[in-house]
Amino acid sequence: MIVISDTSVITNLAAIKHLQLLPQLYNQVIIPKAVYRELADIDPPVPGTLEVKSVSWLEVRQIKDLGTVEQLQNDVRLDPGESEAIALALELDADLLLIDERRGRAEANRLGLKIIGLLGILVEAKHQNIIIREELLQGK
Repeated sequence: MIVISDTSVITNLAAIKHLQLLPQLYNQVIIPKAVYRELADIDPPVPGTLEVKSVSWLEVRQIKDLGTVEQLQNDVRLDPGESEAIALALELDADLLLIDERRGRAEANRLGLKIIGLLGILVEAKHQNIIIREELLQGK
């Protein structure tokens, strides 16, 4: 299964101490370089900054189709991370794109990509009995 992620899902899962759900649900997650930069090259660090530099289940890829990235940034007004995540999902014919931002989700839907956000990931983890409701409520 090819799974691409935008920045927000990673930072939000890290903030609630559930980043480990990504490898448990999807084994491997791919991010474009812009998402890596948004997470790793920020001072002060945000949730996920340290993890993105060290986890083995996260793969960073370079975008080949820069035209799509430019079009998404200029015409749709998406930020670099969202633009590259959508472009990479199209390039790799991804099975799933992890994205939360409304405008990015709308464009990904328009382009025919299957998407899921933070809430959907938590619901899926609950359905698979990876986490229980009490863990979510307590932030464990």
